[in-house]
Amino acid sequence: MTDAGRHPRITIHTLSEVVDVNGYVGNFNVKIVKKARYVDETACTACGECAKVCPVVRPDEFNMGLSSRRAIYSPFPQAVPSAYVLNPHECLGNNPTVCTKCLEACEKQCIDFHMSDQTLTEQVGTIVVATGLSPHDPRALDEYGYTRFKNVLTSLEFERLVNAGGPTQGELVRPTDRQTPKRIGFVQCVGSRSARRGKSYCSNICCMNTVKSTLVLKEHYPDMEIKVFYIDMRAFGKGFEDLYTRSRRKGAHYVRGLPGHVEEMPDGSLRVAVENTATGRLDTYDLDMLVLAVGIEPAPSTQRLQEMLGLQLTSDGFFLEAHPKLQPVDAATRGVFYAGCAEGPKDIKESVTQASAAAVRAIRLMHAGHITAEAITAEVIPELCKSCGKCADVCPYNAISVDVKSKQPAVITTAACSGCGTCAAECPFGAITTNHFTDPQITEQIDALLEEAPEEKILTFACNWCSYAGADYAGVSRLQYPPNARLIRTMCSGRVDDAFIWHAFKKGAPVILVSGCHIGDCHYIDANHWTEKRIKKVRTKMEKRGIRPERLQLEWISAAEGVRFAEVMNRMETLRQTVSMDEISETIAMLTKTR
Repeated sequence: MTDAGRHPRITIHTLSEVVDVNGYVGNFNVKIVKKARYVDETACTACGECAKVCPVVRPDEFNMGLSSRRAIYSPFPQAVPSAYVLNPHECLGNNPTVCTKCLEACEKQCIDFHMSDQTLTEQVGTIVVATGLSPHDPRALDEYGYTRFKNVLTSLEFERLVNAGGPTQGELVRPTDRQTPKRIGFVQCVGSRSARRGKSYCSNICCMNTVKSTLVLKEHYPDMEIKVFYIDMRAFGKGFEDLYTRSRRKGAHYVRGLPGHVEEMPDGSLRVAVENTATGRLDTYDLDMLVLAVGIEPAPSTQRLQEMLGLQLTSDGFFLEAHPKLQPVDAATRGVFYAGCAEGPKDIKESVTQASAAAVRAIRLMHAGHITAEAITAEVIPELCKSCGKCADVCPYNAISVDVKSKQPAVITTAACSGCGTCAAECPFGAITTNHFTDPQITEQIDALLEEAPEEKILTFACNWCSYAGADYAGVSRLQYPPNARLIRTMCSGRVDDAFIWHAFKKGAPVILVSGCHIGDCHYIDANHWTEKRIKKVRTKMEKRGIRPERLQLEWISAAEGVRFAEVMNRMETLRQTVSMDEISETIAMLTKTR
């Protein structure tokens, strides 16, 4: 961090918040609010004389509240810049008649109560999202007594106690009596791997963090009795199994089972009841201190940043990468990359590896000096555009701008467009076309596929990235499915206009399948949400017109689900056989009359 702060080509905005991002790859405009420090960071030498005279005492967040700080303070020893900061909500000196002690103590006159927040705008080519993580708060479900018993600590609080720069200079003491504990227990998976008590996913780092802690304790306190209560230990990294074995050999006792009850004794010690799943017995342990290995949760800013940048989130709340294998650090929005725990729980090694990859991806993109746009992009036909703004509403990349008030035609930023075609499908006036997937091209494919014996065909619109690839996978896997399936490839299910569906029914299609990526896994962020809404509207109209809604099906099929593709096609064939020639003829006659 210090090296980055000193680098001549790196600018670090501290005490700052990104409040808005617009633009596209190579031309992002980032709006930043830089909060007032009330200390001139260029003049402050961090001597600390101001903090010595400050009368306001507050818990120190860096030490997890185990020590105190003043209203004017240094956040932590290696903070960048190396200058003090004043918290205006805690300080008494906004009114000079109340308190000006820090101002009087500062010989260089670095403190300025009249500073105000600044709004900055930075123009950048690429963005790396490294929002970090948030530790699980064990107060929500207090079965381990974290809020009731002082000698129950989180793993972060424990880390500060055993750290040489912590509030006790590395001496492990009990909060109740300041004595060194002789018996200590660790509870794993607090807030992880349990939908009821936190999150269902594994937080990745907790097991090895506890193993490290046991080794540190055994090094400094060889006679200390250590118990680790766990579901199962996940030591999967390089050298991790060796560390786990060393911990056990040094005397740490690993108990397979989580505490079901924690009780505080009169002397402040803790009695823990654990069902040992290895022996099938209910064991009781008396401990002096209990440490909760809390899990990792997404940073609080994740949701807001996701909205600003048009990113995707997993069901766990972390950012979703463009492709888990081929583009593990890329976002779906071009020019945006991920690093560290923004994308998922990681240890330091994995975070550094991903950060290096993200930096290289960003440099590779910017080094060329120009952006190569995709050939498959949307274009506006100005004379047909009515400036309704519908296209801008549905674009997952914010690539379309429309001035509704002045009735100016929509404008598409080619560099930001990824060619999903959702805008073309949603435009009520046919004012948008998608290169290589135009309305006439798709309509002619429908005509060609239904030219002969249409009543025997299963017409399928397949998303290029998922369901079409799933069909390929079914083929190479030699899975059996009806040979009368006829696929029309689109880049996204969002490109399937309702006009295509009506046209296909008018041409005699007995059944139609629209298929795409699973909700939440769309290659184009959330374009398939519009597919879902569109199909629902078409089915409603079908029912009003006397057409069986079942003849139009919507299925989500991933690229790896070849078996599912075959199963869906077999179901479609069964459905097709229920559609009679009379029903098809009635549909054609009705659509010919009404359209």
